[in-house]
Amino acid sequence: MINDFIDGPLWTFSLIVFCVGVVWKLTVILFSKRQVDLSVPRNSSFNGAVKTIFSRFVADKGTAPQIKLQIVAGYMFHLGLFALLLFAAPHINFLDEHFLGFSWSAMPHWAFIVASEIAFLGLLMLWLHRVLNHVSRLISTADDHIASILTFVVMFTGCLALLESFNELRLIHRFSVELLLIYFPFSSLMHAFTFIPSRAFTGAWFGRRGISS
Repeated sequence: MINDFIDGPLWTFSLIVFCVGVVWKLTVILFSKRQVDLSVPRNSSFNGAVKTIFSRFVADKGTAPQIKLQIVAGYMFHLGLFALLLFAAPHINFLDEHFLGFSWSAMPHWAFIVASEIAFLGLLMLWLHRVLNHVSRLISTADDHIASILTFVVMFTGCLALLESFNELRLIHRFSVELLLIYFPFSSLMHAFTFIPSRAFTGAWFGRRGISS
């Protein structure tokens, strides 16, 4: 019975909450009323937006020496997670069967292990820094910790689910994914969708004024 609930109604509910929540949040951000910018344009807002979107993938030279750990751990976690989401064979098969109707080449098992270890290590480094660093601890909220823990649980249960002979492990992984999908739109994890419009808005604002951002 619990199997049918996790694979059926709860999965559907979590997808609806995720999709509706993400679309609603993005709609509010993109179409919220803003004051008319009366400043005299000195440069292109569009060029500033595009430049900032891509330049922010590299840490600022002035602050990079002070945040080396966060930079390295951030790249480790996000690149490792990206590889796992899009190139792990179970995920490719799932997307093919349930959503896309086509597939692509999966990374080999050894690459999956390496990507998993890199992502795990990056996430742990980021969370430990958040907990142990005095400043990071003060500015962190319960949401930051919940998001980190949920992400860790999803990744950990995903690795366990590779033991395909145990259906219970697959169900636990799917259940954790469903919890994450429900929590996602209402948490800091939304930065996965908002970082591009946020960078674009900042870059456009500064670009219009001829300021390099």
